[in-house]
Amino acid sequence: MLKESISITSMASISSLGSSSDAIWDSYKNKLHFLGKRQFGKDEEWAATFQEAVQKEIDLLRNSEDKYQDLDPSVLYALNVSRKAIESSAWEPNSNFGINIGSSRGATALFEKYHEAFLKNNRAATLTSPTTTLGNISSWVAHDLNCRGPEISHSITCSTALHALLNGIAWIQSGMVDKFLVGGSEAPLTPFTIAQMKALKIYADKPNENIESDASQKYPCLALDLTKKRNSMVLGEGAAVVCLEKGLQEKAFALIEGVGYATEPLQHNISISADALCFQRSMRMALGSTDPSEVDVIVMHAPGTIKGDMSEYRAIEKVFGPRIPALTTNKWKLGHTFGASGMLSLELAVLMLQHQEFVPVPYVAPTGAPEKLSKVMVNAVGFGGNAVTVLLSTMPSYS
Repeated sequence: MLKESISITSMASISSLGSSSDAIWDSYKNKLHFLGKRQFGKDEEWAATFQEAVQKEIDLLRNSEDKYQDLDPSVLYALNVSRKAIESSAWEPNSNFGINIGSSRGATALFEKYHEAFLKNNRAATLTSPTTTLGNISSWVAHDLNCRGPEISHSITCSTALHALLNGIAWIQSGMVDKFLVGGSEAPLTPFTIAQMKALKIYADKPNENIESDASQKYPCLALDLTKKRNSMVLGEGAAVVCLEKGLQEKAFALIEGVGYATEPLQHNISISADALCFQRSMRMALGSTDPSEVDVIVMHAPGTIKGDMSEYRAIEKVFGPRIPALTTNKWKLGHTFGASGMLSLELAVLMLQHQEFVPVPYVAPTGAPEKLSKVMVNAVGFGGNAVTVLLSTMPSYS
């Protein structure tokens, strides 16, 4: 358990669901997915892309200053959501707060572009190095916000954003800062990235009508469907951040009661054990002294792969026994955004707590929606079993 609760006082995101809290919640309230077919080189693949209004926001940002025109989309996404979160939090842009925004892939589009040019011309473009370094994201956000606090970037694959949250909490509890902006940003919709996922045989393909359920004809990504016969992961672009503050803040959207983390021994480069030992450990750590029966909902990582979804479910069975909380995920709707995915899952958890409404997965048999939401758990895991779990609760006035 934490020494004291950490307040989430602001959040902002962009994804295929939209860019405002109201629009995002409206998107969650319907049974539609936001995945579509898009051309990647010679192939057409499923992906979750920004709506036109969101893309216009990014284009305006890119063209607002000359120095922003050479930045990778992942950096621009982070700048966009960070500005919104700081404005909403009422933090002074030049005040002493920390920043930790990570990414799984980093400057994917620029790296591929510059490397292709290098292979062709046998020399690198002038701005190759400064615009493709992983630290690019937090450093540019710090520059944009004129932040005076520490700035950190890292990559821990798909648990990156929640590892950023862990870092922010550690800095706050150390007493070195009182506030931290944390999150993740990902722009993975490139031919090479899609090809990598297809090489692993985990990417969504055209359903086989002879063996697939009706749901598979309607939903390209079958995240949390434990009966699926094929891997169905779909990539999406997005970014999400939250503002963390020490203690119980009256303006808080939700409280962080506990955090957990674990890494399990590797059997393979992308392996996770059959019952996700890393998740078992991270969930138990996040629970601390909290009775598992108090958890109302778990927002699962559930990437839409057969082994990934099942192993996480088995871990939940091990920790919660016969009284499993209501389960949900958002990857069937907005895709897997790699390093940003954990924070987008946390955003869903906060929205459910705020609206006191459970968001189900439409093709999964309902297990009963809780009448009241007090505590929601969020899971994320990256290649190699780097798991993080966060336990959120409502503000005392909601309880």
